[in-house]
Amino acid sequence: MNTNLEGVYWDLDGTIANTELEAHLPAFNYAFNDLGINWNWDINKYIQLLSINGGKNRISYYSKSNNYDLSNDVIIKIHERKQFHYLQIIKKNTVKFKTGVFRLINELHRKKVRQFIVTSSSRNQVDLLIEYLFDGFNPFEFIISSEDVELKKPNPSPFLKAVQLSGIKKNNSIVFEDSNPGLKSSLAAKLPTIFVPSNIPIAIDENIKLNCILDSLGDENNVANVIKGPKLKKSYVDYNFLNDYLILISNAKN
Repeated sequence: MNTNLEGVYWDLDGTIANTELEAHLPAFNYAFNDLGINWNWDINKYIQLLSINGGKNRISYYSKSNNYDLSNDVIIKIHERKQFHYLQIIKKNTVKFKTGVFRLINELHRKKVRQFIVTSSSRNQVDLLIEYLFDGFNPFEFIISSEDVELKKPNPSPFLKAVQLSGIKKNNSIVFEDSNPGLKSSLAAKLPTIFVPSNIPIAIDENIKLNCILDSLGDENNVANVIKGPKLKKSYVDYNFLNDYLILISNAKN
């Protein structure tokens, strides 16, 4: 069986860059304030709400669970203002790559490994973040955003659509994810998945079975630790490590 790495599907928020507490949370609170809605999500509340995927779904869930029952029109208005503020925050350049991400993306690009983004964020949020982070260099062949699928993570639809579009066999692919909904989505799509946590503490759901967990991707100055998975030959995760991971999975199946 060919186990060479041909494609990598990256989640965006919390995987490529830590954006939830840095940009999304303040943007929600600015939007509530703009529209005279007396809500203010603190960090703990927002971390709880992250189990609900997608901004509009989060607003709707919070509204119903606190007996506000906002109309769909109001939810859309809040989300539009939230997007406006999110984009303003990104333009201030306060969001940075997670450790080792840009290095690995560059290496994969040089090795001709095809790369994609699969996210629950909206298209304009993704486009702007990529533009600011990558400064004109776009290594991604395509993006699956919230507008591209009816069912978002934890449903497998976003990854299944990405696999269909890329045409790459699942055993030649790797997903990077940082959240329970993302992990459930990629594993339900039967894709080899690596968990790299964001700066938001999560307990991985008991029913999620992972065979590769890292504390970071690492770089020359920050050693990556493999909690589960193949041994690192360097201080950081590189193309060879990812290939070793695919071989490990293939051998486990045989």
